[in-house]
Amino acid sequence: MSIKRWVTRRWYGKPGALGLLLPLEWLYTACAKRRRQRYAQQPERRYRAGVPVIVVGNISVGGTGKSPTVAWLVAHLRERGWQPGIASRGYGGHADQYPLLVEPTTPPQQAGDEPVMLRLSTGVPVAVAPARADAVKLLEAQGCNIIVTDDGLQHYALERDIELVVIDGERGLGNGHCLPVGPLREPPVRLADANAVLINGTPRVELPVDGWAGTLSPLHLRRLSDSVRQPLSPLPFSGKVHAVAGIGHPERFFATLDALGIEVIRHPFGDHHQFTQQDISFGDQLPIVMTAKDAVKCQPLLSDTMRASSWALEVALTPETGFSDWLDSQLEPWSHVRREDVARRC
Repeated sequence: MSIKRWVTRRWYGKPGALGLLLPLEWLYTACAKRRRQRYAQQPERRYRAGVPVIVVGNISVGGTGKSPTVAWLVAHLRERGWQPGIASRGYGGHADQYPLLVEPTTPPQQAGDEPVMLRLSTGVPVAVAPARADAVKLLEAQGCNIIVTDDGLQHYALERDIELVVIDGERGLGNGHCLPVGPLREPPVRLADANAVLINGTPRVELPVDGWAGTLSPLHLRRLSDSVRQPLSPLPFSGKVHAVAGIGHPERFFATLDALGIEVIRHPFGDHHQFTQQDISFGDQLPIVMTAKDAVKCQPLLSDTMRASSWALEVALTPETGFSDWLDSQLEPWSHVRREDVARRC
C-alpha cells in the first residue's frame, strides 16, 4: 500500500499512528486561527468588491463537489437576471501574467483544469489569479454584477457576502482532525460561521451542523471527438471501459459508473494530475470514460482514433427544494445592483 493510500485510510478512519503528529496539528490549527484573526482585525488588507461575492469552499482537502455547485449557482443566478462571473485561483496552471481571463481555448496548463471546464460548461466569464481579488476586479471590469468563487473559503484577503461550504456526504469530515492528523483545513467549529452548508450526497455520519442536501447526478456522456452528447441509456458502448479520474475522490466517479451498469477498469490519479500520453495509453481498443475536468487535459493527448471512443461523463448538482429561495433571500439586499445593471443594458 502506498503512503498516500495509507494516509487517506487514516484520515477517513481512526488516526492510528498519525496520532503521533498531534503536536503538528495543534501548531497548524493555531496558525490557521491566528491568520484568520489578523484579517478580521485588519480590514484594510481585505478587498471589498462593488458587487456581491459568493464563496464556495470546503474545510477539508480533496474533492467535495465544489465545481458542480459553482455551475449550479451560475445557472440559477442567470435565470434570476444576474450577470455572474467565476473567480478561481487556477490551481495547477501557470500563466505568464495574472489576472488571466479564461477563454474556451485557454490551455489548462495556463489556467488550471477546473477554470477551463467551468468556462466551457457555463459560458460565463472566468478569471484566475493567485490573489483572488485581482480576478474579481477583472470580472467587475467585464461587467459581471455578481461573483462566484470556486474554492477560496480560507482566502480571507477577499471579502465575501455569502459563504457556502460543500461537504462530501460519504466521507464527511473524516476523522475530525486537522492536517496532518486528519483531512481538515480548519476545525469543524468553522462550519458554524458559514452562511450555509451543502451536503453532497447522503451523510454516512452525523455532522456538527445542519445542512442543505444536494444530489450529484450524471447527465450524459460527451464524445471527445465531436462533443456530441449521448444519453446514458442505452449506453453508446458495451463491455469494459477504462475509467480515468484525476479528482479529489476518484472512487466516487467509479461508483457512479458502476451504478450506471458500466464495467470499469479503474485508473485513479491524484487531484489536478498532469496527464501524459502514457497515462492514457492502455494498449487496447476499449473505450475510455473520464471526468469532465480530466477531459480538458486529456483531449489534446489523444489521437483522433482514441477521441472517437473516449467520453466525458457530465454531471449536475441539484440542491434540495428551498435552497434556491434561501439563496435569493440572502441576495435581496443586493437586488438594486441587479436592477441598475438591467436598466443600463436596456
